Amino acid sequence: MKSDIMKYKGYWSRIQYSDEDECFWGEVEGLKHTSISFEGQTVKELKQDFKDAIDTYLSVCKAEGDEPEKQCKGSLNVRLGAELHSRAKMKSIEQNISINELIKNAVAMYLKTN
Repeated sequence: MKSDIMKYKGYWSRIQYSDEDECFWGEVEGLKHTSISFEGQTVKELKQDFKDAIDTYLSVCKAEGDEPEKQCKGSLNVRLGAELHSRAKMKSIEQNISINELIKNAVAMYLKTN
């Protein structure tokens, strides 16, 4: 199974290839105050640089007494459009749950089937 996402210690990044530079590279997405990027000419180098970048970030946070940023905080804004929003709200009322719970259930169900 092919995956273009690399994971380490709760952080993840999509892997890309630069034909111009002839190397693989990635950047940890979703961090507002930090940039963590890495690269390698081989998959082995890429994996090592990714791990080193995460370990360095976590070490710096610990040394400075800062809490490391997480990529996903658990909340997000979703723009559904008026019609879909209305239908979702009516369904949540029918099921006697919050619209947040309805959307959370829908995403969980989608991820199980895909």
